[in-house]
Amino acid sequence: MSFDLKKIREEFPILQQKIYNRPLVYFDNAATTQRPQQVIDALIRTYTEYYGNIHRAAHFLADKATLAYEETREKVRKLINAETREQIIFTKGTTESINLAAFSFGEAFIHEGDEIIVSEMEHHSNIVPWQLMAGRKGAKIVMLPIDDEGRLLIENMETLITPRTKLIAVAHISNVLGTINPIRQITQIAHSKGIRIFIDGAQAAAHLRIDIQDLDVDFYAFSAHKMYGPNGVGVLYGKKELLEQLPPYQGGGEMISEVKFSGTTYNELPYKFEAGTPNISGVIAFGAAIDYLENLGIENAAARETELLNYATAELSQIPGLRIYGTQSEKSGVISFNVDGVHFFDLGTMLDKFGIAVRTGRHCTDPLMDHFDIQGTVRASFAFYNTKEEIDVFIEALKKVISMF
Repeated sequence: MSFDLKKIREEFPILQQKIYNRPLVYFDNAATTQRPQQVIDALIRTYTEYYGNIHRAAHFLADKATLAYEETREKVRKLINAETREQIIFTKGTTESINLAAFSFGEAFIHEGDEIIVSEMEHHSNIVPWQLMAGRKGAKIVMLPIDDEGRLLIENMETLITPRTKLIAVAHISNVLGTINPIRQITQIAHSKGIRIFIDGAQAAAHLRIDIQDLDVDFYAFSAHKMYGPNGVGVLYGKKELLEQLPPYQGGGEMISEVKFSGTTYNELPYKFEAGTPNISGVIAFGAAIDYLENLGIENAAARETELLNYATAELSQIPGLRIYGTQSEKSGVISFNVDGVHFFDLGTMLDKFGIAVRTGRHCTDPLMDHFDIQGTVRASFAFYNTKEEIDVFIEALKKVISMF
């Protein structure tokens, strides 16, 4: 795929600036991506042309805002190939999506002594909500381990699964290792035992073509801000028959059908899980981000990112004393590394002075850091708007920083 990189980069205003009088090199895309102008324009149009509270008013502004909001729901449905729009629930982000699923699934299906399997490579957001639910219900969290290459030990699942196992929670792509997990295989194992499967797709939705019906997962969560959209918007997909059995996560406006002091009845899907006034402008702008990704081609973007990943990996591998964590062949555009004798925070701080934005620290993955017996890493993560020339600048700056120590 040949990209018109000059045109693409011009569509992202933030990439045009300089940091410390050097061109910005933005390699923190796993934390959050930047926004193209059309997403920014969609946000501005919503506020300046047709902002109104959705679903509950009869005036023109509300009608237009409602239509645009629900159009985004349909765009999400098509993006992931869900069967119905009722399966698409809008949240504040992946973290709230996981908390929603953990609370409601726990209330409906988890009892004392039940077990939930969670992988060792998970972000805290896909560990702590399940722990909270387990603590409330008297259940147990069981860890699915990884090997030193960053591969899930799926062969261990057969021994970890017991008659009390009710759900398996795993990331589609690790935010630290970049490992792309074999979700369909995991789902088949889980479903053969009558176990539900939850997938944290925060790192995957912008980098893989997600076919939710092919994956056959029970839940799937992701965030707009990692997909070139606004922050404060997330999605929870769930199988319809499962969502219908779950109690609401929050109470308030929109999620009700009728309220009486003698009892309340709840709204139909997906509104049963969308209490209160949502992030209207954000959801509408998310629709513009989906349009942008679809026009670009997610597969094309992924191919570009893989090209950058391979190039950067080859260059970094030549630096003495540098270790990369996550060396699986099935990998997304993330490289986490350390350099002997240099603290990761010092590396990140010094790289920033060269205009290079990377992430440093534990990346909200304490169990993963414990597995490798490290305190943290430097993480460089790529998007389709990055270039090999930026990687060259990064490598040169990294070598200079290392030489200082």
